[in-house]
Amino acid sequence: MDTKELWDTCLHDIETAVSKANFATWFRETKISGFENGIVFLSVPNTFVQEWLTKKFHPLILKLLRQSSDSIHALEYVIKEESKSKNQYIPKPLSPTRELPLAEYSVNKEDNINPRYTFESFVVGPFNELAHAAAQAVIKNPGVAYNPLFIYGNTGHGKTHLIQAVGNALKAINPSKKVYYFTSEKFSNDFVGSMLANKITQFKEKYRKYDVLIMDDIQFLSGKDKTQEELFHLFNSMKDSNKQIIFSADKHPNFIIGLEERLKGRFAAGMVIDIPAPDHESRVAIIKSKCSSVGFFIEPEIIDYLADSIRGNIRDLEGVINLIICQTETKARNLNLNEVKDLVKNSIKQKKMLSYKEVVKIISDFYKIEEETIYEKTRKKEVIKPRQIIMYILREDFSISYPSIGEKLGGRDHTTVIHSCEKIKKDIKIDTLLSKEIQEIRSIIG
Repeated sequence: MDTKELWDTCLHDIETAVSKANFATWFRETKISGFENGIVFLSVPNTFVQEWLTKKFHPLILKLLRQSSDSIHALEYVIKEESKSKNQYIPKPLSPTRELPLAEYSVNKEDNINPRYTFESFVVGPFNELAHAAAQAVIKNPGVAYNPLFIYGNTGHGKTHLIQAVGNALKAINPSKKVYYFTSEKFSNDFVGSMLANKITQFKEKYRKYDVLIMDDIQFLSGKDKTQEELFHLFNSMKDSNKQIIFSADKHPNFIIGLEERLKGRFAAGMVIDIPAPDHESRVAIIKSKCSSVGFFIEPEIIDYLADSIRGNIRDLEGVINLIICQTETKARNLNLNEVKDLVKNSIKQKKMLSYKEVVKIISDFYKIEEETIYEKTRKKEVIKPRQIIMYILREDFSISYPSIGEKLGGRDHTTVIHSCEKIKKDIKIDTLLSKEIQEIRSIIG
């Protein structure tokens, strides 16, 4: 068995399943040091990493190893120590962890739902309370209330947790109910594979047998016309049978380029809800919840600092908390605020400052117009609105002066820029669609 290739394959899958911070903290210095009698020996840098992997990631690691080879039955961790006489690592056996993952920790192969995604572990705050309430309504009356339910928002806002929590709750209430979670990529691959194998009928039967379908990341169906057509027919079949359908995406369906209008119409007939970035109070609650779940205490001033410094992505919060726990255990003492600031500085990537040309391109693409038309002296209606929004965004979000904006956008007078910014600022208050569009644009810009 090529253990290096085996572990590289597993690491690739792990990297897609955890945050970047978690991957760098817990998996960067690991490797398979041996394989004997069906047991994989995983080399780790220290006792703390061994304990953390055992507690948090053992089921995932063993599952991926067993997927790669049926000959693997167990997993043990060894601490690597650099030999004083040779440039090599000597395994130091630790407590065995030979038992397979317990049922409650492994993803159900029949429905693909992670049992850890529950409402008990879902932190509700002002930023997601509407989505949470809609999910609860679906649980009480599946197939009728909010069908379909469409949850959208940027990565790391808790969409996958919420939609899988609905699946877990429905299974708990009615164990006979058939629930299935899948990604749009999985659906597309299944559809293409069935066409190539001339098994379209079996494909249709596979998805129509479920009472609840949960599709994640539907934006990746963009431009796949045949797959979207099949989803449209599946949607109608489920809807006619009062079966529940749940979708997630990174943006509102109206703003997913390459998504068929008839699908957008079906989504709009249900409930479409945004999960924006968590507010400060919610970030505080999330930090406290994560720390409580592992029995770790953080000083209130450090919690406030983290909530202020790390905005938008819950996974980033989790990664930094893991780093703090790791450093605390390594130093055998609590970290002070300055030490935490240093950790945050080194682990959270800084936002990339966009150039005005990049902003122009993003907004031009959003409204499906040629980028060059923004700079031209045209008064076409389809160009005027995007140009005014570009001026507004450059002024409000990037604090560029009115004269500079005018100069950059085709040499326009600063009074034109002022008028455009004031118009958009006024229209946002009365035009809900415009307000939603600008919110989406800001989300794309980041």
